Amino acid sequence: MSSTVGWGIIGAGSIARAFARGVANSKNAKLVAVGSRSKEKADKFADEVKAWGQPVASARRYGSYDDLLADKDVQAVYIATPHPMHAQWAIAAARAKKHILCEKPFALNHAEAMAMVEAAAENGVFIMEAFMYRCHPQTARLVELIGQRAIGDVRVIQATFSFHAGFNAESRLWSNALAGGGIMDVGCYAVSMSRLIAGAAIGKPFADPVQVTGSGQLHPVTGVDEYAIGTLKFASGIVASVATGVGVNQENVVRIFGSEGWIFVPNPWVAGREGGTHAKILVHKKGVKEPQEIVIETPVTSFALEVETASGAILAGKKQAPPPAMTPADTLGNMKALEQWRQAIGLVYEAEKPQNIPTVDRKPLAVAAKHNMKYGRLPGLDKRVSRLVMGVDNIYFAPHTFVMWDDFFARGGNCWDTAYIYGGGQSERALGAWIRARGLRDQVVILDKGAHTPYCTPLDIRRQLAESLQRLQTDHVDIYMMHRDNLDIPVGEFVDVLNELKDQGLIRVFGGSNWSIQRVEAFNEYAKKHGKQGFSAVSNNFSLARMVSPVWAGCISASDAESRAWFTRTQLPLMPWSSQARGFFTERGDPSNTADTEMTRCWQSEDNQKRRQRAIELAAKKGVEPINIALAYVLCQPFPTFPLIGPRQLSETRSSLKALDVQLSEKELKWLNLESE
Repeated sequence: MSSTVGWGIIGAGSIARAFARGVANSKNAKLVAVGSRSKEKADKFADEVKAWGQPVASARRYGSYDDLLADKDVQAVYIATPHPMHAQWAIAAARAKKHILCEKPFALNHAEAMAMVEAAAENGVFIMEAFMYRCHPQTARLVELIGQRAIGDVRVIQATFSFHAGFNAESRLWSNALAGGGIMDVGCYAVSMSRLIAGAAIGKPFADPVQVTGSGQLHPVTGVDEYAIGTLKFASGIVASVATGVGVNQENVVRIFGSEGWIFVPNPWVAGREGGTHAKILVHKKGVKEPQEIVIETPVTSFALEVETASGAILAGKKQAPPPAMTPADTLGNMKALEQWRQAIGLVYEAEKPQNIPTVDRKPLAVAAKHNMKYGRLPGLDKRVSRLVMGVDNIYFAPHTFVMWDDFFARGGNCWDTAYIYGGGQSERALGAWIRARGLRDQVVILDKGAHTPYCTPLDIRRQLAESLQRLQTDHVDIYMMHRDNLDIPVGEFVDVLNELKDQGLIRVFGGSNWSIQRVEAFNEYAKKHGKQGFSAVSNNFSLARMVSPVWAGCISASDAESRAWFTRTQLPLMPWSSQARGFFTERGDPSNTADTEMTRCWQSEDNQKRRQRAIELAAKKGVEPINIALAYVLCQPFPTFPLIGPRQLSETRSSLKALDVQLSEKELKWLNLESE
């Protein structure tokens, strides 16, 4: 087995030079190749580092990053490009089966970071964010002191990283296009340190804040933050004050205040690039006049320690480094906190606005050549519909939704479910913006709902649909669902208005959500009698778990035996919501989780716990997750189903799609639903 990792460097700036020197001074790494956007730049870089001797002298030179990734001797890559290029090349590296060390900040935002982590997981490669201070023994000693309660209970953290760079609109530090400003460039250090200490105080590798607020000064020309201050509040009660800037010098230190004293770290980032840096921690204890001075000496730089940390994990076959080095989960939490800090001061980069958001790998969006999506048909609709439907009732930061929806489309998904009332119209607007930006209107199926109680009348249907079409930036909806029924209105009035809207080309097919079988039958009988179109689908709740109590007022489930028999007989497609019982078949459904009041009220019951246990048992036999069994139960019914899913993370989408490959027999369906022993 090799005792060294062969590294390639993507990017040829000053930070890449520091990393190359770190490789030269490391024990378990060698520099195989350097890549730049031109052969001349790569040659210049390689000539400079050549003077440092082995293990960097014989590095190959590539004039493109793709050529470097094609080098079979490159086992791992260090990504040192400008911030907005990190995601593109990390994903390309993962697909090339290269391990990844990516310079901070990991990505432009949390969404891109999530895609990078997912790409590494899917391709089975190591990935780590290059916060070199996390690999220095000073940081490990600091964590140890906090864990030993050297200053009692931690209460306040102060962390600062700031400097004064003269304004230059072309510099990456001030460029909006290059995600400049203090928060992203060095504020990320202060946030990561605060989260590390807050975690150590409760015996965990890190902690994520429950609230992030802040203020800052945006530059009038480029709009990036000149300087900013943020406040992070943690569930433990710890509060952190973080400060940063590229337009002002501040005291770059860390102070931690506890119930029995305080800790001062005068050089927390220990980033010497040319040689080893001595570090120290000063512990001030209550009632003790002089502080305890803890000196940490290292013969090499933090960069060399970072190289050795990453290389050691790779050589050990690990997919992440041990804490306090950055793990993928730690990085995702840090990116989320940075995003919240930026939002607090009003900093959104131009590349994060809907009309400008690129695909995360910077390639044209297309359905992957290999995917496992299945499709079906709805009566009257000329498009096939993916068997899984992406729910759009939870709208986050625009880049998050774009990354989620790009991924679903690439995996073969083509149907999105939204509604007039979701997010006060923001869900429809977000979906419309994504479809327009990607140019996909003819390739996707929009399922839109309107006429929710108390606005469930023919007049409201017309009014709301007109507004929905405007929000969605389209001239028609493929599937229109009445969100609720109104028993005070004769069913024929709804038949008439929906058929008129269809005849006008504003909707293609229609149906009802939370309609009783009796009213659906009445609707279709009236339509048939008058030569009009009836329901093409119904969208009621349907899941392996019985809905004990309605999630919302007016909700109707179709999970009972009578409803299942009716759908089997009529073969009317069902597009069920809460198809996975809102996480009941994950750890959320554990009966000890009484803090989750919605789960307790809507799904917890003795019979559902039996179903959950059977799903767990069958999942173990089939080598999948219990949630996959629950979704497969819906997909494998003897009538057409198109379950609505609501993943919040890419990993949840990937997990959901596994259910498409799970086949359940009639015997297994009955056993899961407690109809047999």
